[in-house]
Amino acid sequence: MENIIGCDLHSRYQVVAWVDQETGEIRTRRLEHEKEEARAFYSSLPRGAIVGVEATFPALWFERLLGECGHELWVGDAAQIRASVVREQKTDTRDAEHLLDLLLAGRFPRIWVPSAEERDLRQLLVHRMKLVRTRTAVKNQLHALAISQGVCRKHRLWSARGRAELKGLALLPWASRRRQELLELLARLEGPIAELDRAVEEEAQKREEAVRLMTHPGVGPVVGLAFALTLGPVERFPNSRKLVSYLGLNPREHSSGGRQRLGAISKQGNSLLRWLLVEAAQTAARFDPELRRVYHRLKFRRVSGVAKVAIARRLAVRLYWMLRTRRSYAQLVRTSGSPSSAVAPIGSGSTV
Repeated sequence: MENIIGCDLHSRYQVVAWVDQETGEIRTRRLEHEKEEARAFYSSLPRGAIVGVEATFPALWFERLLGECGHELWVGDAAQIRASVVREQKTDTRDAEHLLDLLLAGRFPRIWVPSAEERDLRQLLVHRMKLVRTRTAVKNQLHALAISQGVCRKHRLWSARGRAELKGLALLPWASRRRQELLELLARLEGPIAELDRAVEEEAQKREEAVRLMTHPGVGPVVGLAFALTLGPVERFPNSRKLVSYLGLNPREHSSGGRQRLGAISKQGNSLLRWLLVEAAQTAARFDPELRRVYHRLKFRRVSGVAKVAIARRLAVRLYWMLRTRRSYAQLVRTSGSPSSAVAPIGSGSTV
């Protein structure tokens, strides 16, 4: 019988549970990471053990440790694991024993884990997003300073003429210092962001899936690369509804007694990709006739925020079918129906 271990992993320690091969009893132990107890424990086990953990924070060091010891790491869906707990008492030991029980019973909700290289590429996208948001915050502060002096130029404030006007504003000493330091911070951010943009474009050109997605209006290297890295093998999703749910773009639902109650989107998914899709959807709605028509109709009936999310959902479905059918945007035609059947290959007699 192979070694199967349930591991409740934390940042400074972990609690493991396993079945004693001699007595058949369940044993537990707390392993301190700084004392190298985890390395000693896993090194003492025969190679080929299966270690199940709950998907929480990224612990690349732990994955490397298990690989060096010849063991296999299984990552489980945290929501499904917690939903299967009946008792109200929660401790680290109980969590480890619960993981072990799921592994032994064959009910462990194992999820797909991207490769180390793909996770490193995700760091490129995350780092760029953080810097872009910092740059946006700096620009908003400079906008506020300009508006306080009666100057409202919007995007023109960042032209050569607008920047000269901003620098020429007559401000009091502390406001002047704030303007100067914000402009210096903005200048320091421009270089790294431009470098990251070039890196994203280079990496996107290396991936066939990202290049295909970039043929859709509004989808550039950032969105194309992020979509391809987040989805992984598109065959993981049997239909577009599964994808929409995975991205958290489906509505919350509490229906009972024959009455359907829908709420806001669940947001149970990758927040970075969801944000990028909403941003890309606004550009796609300007260049794609069907998306533009749907956007204006929803904006008139509801509000612009609801319309943007709805277009993002349709865009995600389109990108999904582009990957499933291995076709570019020019090889797809718009059809009537729900967002789940918004595209079909040219020459097909039925909707996808």
